[in-house]
Amino acid sequence: MNNPRKPVVVVTRKLPASVEARMGELFSVELNHDDRPFSRERLAEAMARADVLVPTLTDTIDAQLIEKAGPKLKLIASFSNGIDNVDVDAAARKGITVTNTPNVLTEDTADMTMALVLAVPRRLAEGARLLAGSAPDSWQGWSPTWMLGRRIWGKRLGIVGMGRIGTAVARRAKAFGLSVNYHNRNRVNPETEAELEATYWDSLDQMLARVDIVSVNCPSTPATYHLISARRLALLRPEAYIVNTARGDVIDEAAMIRCLEDDRIAGAGLDVFENEPAINPRLLELAKAGKAVLLPHMGSATLESRIDMGDKVIINIRTFFDGHRPPNRVLPGRI
Repeated sequence: MNNPRKPVVVVTRKLPASVEARMGELFSVELNHDDRPFSRERLAEAMARADVLVPTLTDTIDAQLIEKAGPKLKLIASFSNGIDNVDVDAAARKGITVTNTPNVLTEDTADMTMALVLAVPRRLAEGARLLAGSAPDSWQGWSPTWMLGRRIWGKRLGIVGMGRIGTAVARRAKAFGLSVNYHNRNRVNPETEAELEATYWDSLDQMLARVDIVSVNCPSTPATYHLISARRLALLRPEAYIVNTARGDVIDEAAMIRCLEDDRIAGAGLDVFENEPAINPRLLELAKAGKAVLLPHMGSATLESRIDMGDKVIINIRTFFDGHRPPNRVLPGRI
């Protein structure tokens, strides 16, 4: 039976064992042991009786669900960096506080971005797949013209979104000999620009037309939906590559697929997709053809980051029920 002195906390997905154990000590917690995503009905049921809901980015907490939430629900402590899956304004109108887990995924996501920047031009996935999936004698050894990719040293990287992750990507890119270019709502401080030898482009269109590799690192907001549109994809040179570890809907995925199929861009490295977990079958065919490297949204998937996120969720819950403002509260109108 739930301890009435502890808030009832419903967690929608399986979390690291150490995080779940700590939650069990502090709260009347209901865990998702089989890790199956909650249906909409199950989300509604949880929100009708919980004090705290701990969703993840795979849970859409829209205005309709929030409006039907029970009177006990006072906190949505999202286990996520982005908060585009929660209607924060609707929660505020209902008197529900929303928190997230920011600033713990930066280095891991930047690592994965850099891995894709390397993997796509150098055809790493193709080479690994050939050896793993072929007969032992199908590879005849080194050849001077076999599996030729493109050098990244000296190429121009264009970063779309120069926040924490974009800046971390830029530091890695500079170490690999890439020229750093970026577009952002606001120019970064002069010290950071000087450190990275970065060139700021006020015009995204002009930057896209001049770089060799595009890295998408901006959040998903109404303003960034299809920011990389069909028109902007057409600005890229045929030798250019695009990498996305941010959110799938920042790129017009259908338009990007057409560009890849028609050889109007050289390749893509994607860790996120517009309609995930569904993957466009045409993208899968492009991956088989060596024109795309596809990963299953694993940019932040390290044990360290997941534990850090869990710690932030716990701190947000404890602070809220101690009568204080949670450190990671998301204010309405800020996404």
